[in-house]
Amino acid sequence: MIKVLFVCIHNSARSQMAEAYLNKMGDGKFVAESAGLEAGKMNPYVIKVMAEEGYDLSNNSCDSVFDFHKEGRKYDLVVKVCDQMNGERCPIFPGTKATMNWNLQDPSSLDGSEEAKLNRTREIRDQIKVKVQTLIEEYN
Repeated sequence: MIKVLFVCIHNSARSQMAEAYLNKMGDGKFVAESAGLEAGKMNPYVIKVMAEEGYDLSNNSCDSVFDFHKEGRKYDLVVKVCDQMNGERCPIFPGTKATMNWNLQDPSSLDGSEEAKLNRTREIRDQIKVKVQTLIEEYN
């Protein structure tokens, strides 16, 4: 089983979506967790767009990557879904075989109407889904 940690800034959007997809699509060969550089609160647009795909993230907690690090958790892969600069703030997890940078836009930074934010969040969700599928193919 391959243990994967997805990291973003607040653990409120991108990392949560990636975790949900990998845990379901990984067919038991992967176990995913997610955390943020700072614990935040779930993004309501992410909750809505993931519900459209059958995922209920409404009761998910937003966790701190530094708490996971202090606990001594171990991962085979660490995937930073935030921008490169913020990703550099992530602690190093001993024993990690690979670290990836996906550099995806943060749904909390979106401007415009509610519909525009939902549509852009859907696009980000779909990008994450494709990246998770690729990760599965690469490590399966």
